[in-house]
Amino acid sequence: GVEVGPQPQGVVRADILDKMRKIVKHGLDFVQLFNEGREFPPCTIEVFKIMEKVDYPRNKNDEVIAIIHPKLQDQDWQPLNNGDPLFLTLDGEVIAYKGDCTVYPTFINEAAYYEKKQAFVKTMKMKLTAKHIRSSVL
Repeated sequence: GVEVGPQPQGVVRADILDKMRKIVKHGLDFVQLFNEGREFPPCTIEVFKIMEKVDYPRNKNDEVIAIIHPKLQDQDWQPLNNGDPLFLTLDGEVIAYKGDCTVYPTFINEAAYYEKKQAFVKTMKMKLTAKHIRSSVL
């Protein structure tokens, strides 16, 4: 599956649809070239590994007591450092990120995840290296 976003639920955006089509085309091109026996050289790519899901701050009645801080909103895949603002309580108090390493939040304030008690997902940036690859069926 391919998920490209963000976009609001029930909305089709032309720019996002175009990105999805390009990704699918590249995937199909790879499969065709692989099946034709093309050898692909070693490569290194940057990826984001999910560390944990982060819920909204809640009170003892399990009610949300803070919203995503404006400085975090729309900052998916951007670095989040210790002390950076995460949430803003309804009385205006800033709740900062407390962590010992830089993380990269994603799925920030996505409506589809409210019911799953997920304000965002913390990821860490890492590099993966792949050896060369070639189809053995020719």
